[in-house]
Amino acid sequence: MSMNDKTAATVSEDFGRLADGSSAKLYSLVNANGLQAKISDYGATLVQLLVPDRQGRLADIVLGYHSLADYLTDSAYFGSTIGRYCNRIAAGRFTLQGSTYTLATDAGGACSLHGGKQGFDKKRWRAEYLRDTLHLHYRSRDGEEGYPGNLDVCVSYRLTDDNALTIDYRASTDQATVVNLTNHAYFNLRGEGNGDILQHRLQLNADTYLPVDAKMLPTGELRPVADTAFDFRQMSAIGARIDTGDEQLVRGGGYDHNWVLNKPATGSDYALAARVTEPQSGRVMEVWTSQPGVQFYSANFLDRRRPGKSGVPYGPRSALCLETQHFPDSPNQPHFPTTTLLPGDIYRAKTAYKFSLK
Repeated sequence: MSMNDKTAATVSEDFGRLADGSSAKLYSLVNANGLQAKISDYGATLVQLLVPDRQGRLADIVLGYHSLADYLTDSAYFGSTIGRYCNRIAAGRFTLQGSTYTLATDAGGACSLHGGKQGFDKKRWRAEYLRDTLHLHYRSRDGEEGYPGNLDVCVSYRLTDDNALTIDYRASTDQATVVNLTNHAYFNLRGEGNGDILQHRLQLNADTYLPVDAKMLPTGELRPVADTAFDFRQMSAIGARIDTGDEQLVRGGGYDHNWVLNKPATGSDYALAARVTEPQSGRVMEVWTSQPGVQFYSANFLDRRRPGKSGVPYGPRSALCLETQHFPDSPNQPHFPTTTLLPGDIYRAKTAYKFSLK
């Protein structure tokens, strides 16, 4: 039996019931080296990712839950696909081709966050398994959460034999709209539920980042990272400067900002964005992407209210997110890379999380 046959034979299991009585599924991917991923059709969510340490011991390195019921009521977006627009849109409002669109906002009305009250993370996706790739499809109807146009989305997960979890995004629309998709995985390379990530070492391929105002919205400035707590151009411990009192870090309770990725001169947008190492386990994670930015979030607001997969509640800074994406509030910031998608065009993006040992 080939690896593809083996993977297909274990493709799905029941994950729990949704409010309409239907059963959500959990799909398994396995590569030739024993890495394993489980993805749910609820929220196109990465539920599990098993990666070996330098002794060959597997650990689940993404935060989440064993129960669908927890995902239904949780607001941390663990491992979920975020859309129609990930991150923030100021005041939940944008203008496109002369029309103004109003979105659901947070309690204070400061912004629309991660697609609204019922974003893509709260939707059931249609799953299709072809060869070694899991394709998840969703149609976001015209007017859903206030966004214009019927948007057809496909998110494809693949676990390659060079130990990369790849996520490909495609979308098309029948009306001008805005699109910004990402995955909101929370990583702890020591293993989920196994302490904080302050000793993880991070490198970001970015010379500038986007400072935010008191509402955590980008000011529009592209600020150099040099001589600031945001300089990760060289490998640095995440906890080294997180509590220095920098005004930007105080506003976010830690890191929760978008870095502007340096792009290669070769003309290809697909490039190394970040590298993370964990000294104890020896695990190394590289993040490659075609996206122009990455939101580094140090999980500042996880609140210990319920246990995760290991039975240990997740607290602040118990994980890190590297959300590859376009910039927050791009529809209201004309000098940011555009997130407008027009009929006849295809939205495409690719991100890979590649694992090795040190």
